[in-house]
Amino acid sequence: MPNKIVIVGGGTSGWMTAAYLRATFGPNVSVTLVESKRIKTIGVGEATFSTVRHFFDYLGLPEEEWMPRTNATYKLGIRFENWRRKGHYFYHPFERLRVVDGFPLTDWWLKDRPSDRFDRDTFLMASICDAERSPRYLDGTLFEQEFVERPQDGNVPRTTLSEQATQFPYAYQFDASLLADFLSEYATGRGAVHIEDDVLEVVRDDRGWISHLRTREHGDLGGDLFVDCTGFRGMLINQTLEEPFISYQDTLPNDRAVALRVPVDMAERGLRPATTATAQEAGWIWSIPLFGRLGTGYVYASDYTTPEEAERTLREFVGPAAEDLEANHIKMRVGRTRNAWVNNCVAIGLSSGFVEPLESTGIFFIQHGIEQLVKHFPNADWDPQLRKSYNRAMAHTLDGVREFLVLHYRGAARDDNAYWRDAKTRVIPDGLAERLELWQAKPPTSDTIYPHYHGFEAYSYLAMLLGLGGIPIKAVPAMSLMDSTTAAKEFQLLKDQAQDLVKRLPSQYEYLAQRH
Repeated sequence: MPNKIVIVGGGTSGWMTAAYLRATFGPNVSVTLVESKRIKTIGVGEATFSTVRHFFDYLGLPEEEWMPRTNATYKLGIRFENWRRKGHYFYHPFERLRVVDGFPLTDWWLKDRPSDRFDRDTFLMASICDAERSPRYLDGTLFEQEFVERPQDGNVPRTTLSEQATQFPYAYQFDASLLADFLSEYATGRGAVHIEDDVLEVVRDDRGWISHLRTREHGDLGGDLFVDCTGFRGMLINQTLEEPFISYQDTLPNDRAVALRVPVDMAERGLRPATTATAQEAGWIWSIPLFGRLGTGYVYASDYTTPEEAERTLREFVGPAAEDLEANHIKMRVGRTRNAWVNNCVAIGLSSGFVEPLESTGIFFIQHGIEQLVKHFPNADWDPQLRKSYNRAMAHTLDGVREFLVLHYRGAARDDNAYWRDAKTRVIPDGLAERLELWQAKPPTSDTIYPHYHGFEAYSYLAMLLGLGGIPIKAVPAMSLMDSTTAAKEFQLLKDQAQDLVKRLPSQYEYLAQRH
C-alpha cells in the first residue's frame, strides 16, 4: 500500500489534510507537507456549515482548545439581505423542519401563513439569530433541541459526514489563516514533516505518474501518493497531469471577489451568530463576525462591474472602519477539475473545485475530499475502481452544490438591474428546470431535490424558495382538506420555545468573552 504521502501546498486545505491523515493512520503512513514562503494563500474561507464538527471530533479537538486560538464564533445559519427586495431579509438555518401529520411545517405555513416571516414561524434559529444569542448557556450546555450532543469526556466517537444522522444546530466562523497555523502545530506534533521550499518541477515516470518533486533547497522529494493543495493553480492535477477543468461560468457568473479584514469592537457592535449575504448590484457581500474583527468581501461578476467599482462598493458598505485597510482582490476559478484523482495524485480544496462562497461550502469540500480519500485509500495494486468511485463522489457533490446555488439566483425576486434580470434567463444545470417545475406544484422533499450527496437537505431548498420569493410555491392540494388544529399548536409551541430561549440564553459575545 502507498505509505508515503506528499502534500503540496499549505493553507487550510493542506493542513486539514495533513492533520486528518495523521489522526487516521498514525505512524503507518508518513505525511510530508511542502509549501512555498513566496505564495500567499487565499485565507478568506472563514465560514463553514454544521458538518465541520465531525472534522474536529475526528481529530479529538474540543471547542475550548481550538476556538479561542482561531477567533472563532458560532454560526446558526445564513442571513440573506436584499435578495427579494431592498430591506427584506430571511434566514437559512441549520435546523430540520418539524413535521405535523406527515407534512413539514413549511407546508402548513403555506396553507395558513401565521405571519409574513416563514423563518420565524417554522424555525427556532431565526429568533435566536435576531437576538444575537449563543447556542450554549454560560456553563457550556447546548440549548434544548432534539440533537443529543456526544459526551465531552475525551472518549468522543470519531465520525464523518456519512454519520450525519441528525442536524447539529450550528457551524463555526473562524480566521482561516489562524486555523491553518493551529492545524500545522497539530499535524507536526503528531509526526507530519513540514518543508518550506519552492517546488521547481513535478517529475513524472514512464507511466505518467508523479515520481517526485524537484525543490529549490531540499532537492528531490519522492512519494507514493501526492495531494495537490495548490489552490486555483492546480499545479499537479491541472498543470502537470493536464486534467481538464470544467467551468461553471455559464451558470454561476460571479468570478471575482474583493475582501477586507475590519477590526471591530464586538462588545459594542454585537455578535450575531450568522453569516450575512447582502445582495448588491453585481453580486453580494459577505459579512462574517469573528471574535475581534469582521471578515467581509464582495463577490461579483466582472461582466457587470470593475474591480475598482467593486472595491468602492465594499468600502462604502463597511463605512469609516474600512478607511486605510488593504483590500485583497481575488480571481476565482468557478467549476471543478474533471477528475479530482488522476494516477497517484488527488486534488483537494480549490485545485479540485470551487463554487462561490454563498453557502460557505469551501471548507466542506475540503473535508469531504479528505474523508473520501480515506474511505477510498488505495491498495498495493492501486485498484482503478477506487479512483473511479472517488471521482464520482466528488463530481456529484460539486455539481449538486452548483445546482443549489443557481437556485439562489433563479429564485431571487430581485430584478432591479441587468445583473438580477439576467439571473432569471441564464442557462441552468440539467435537471434543475424539471425540478423547479415540480416544486411549484409540490414543495421539495428528499426525493425530489438533487439526488446525490452534496451536503444540503430538502429543508434548505424550502428555506431558500420561501425566502427568495421569486418562484411561487404552494402547499400540496391535500392540505386544503386537512385540519390545521395540530399545526396551529405546533406553531405556537415553536414561538413560545423561541421566546423562552431568547430570554435564557446569553448573548454570543458574553459567552465567547467568558471562554476567551
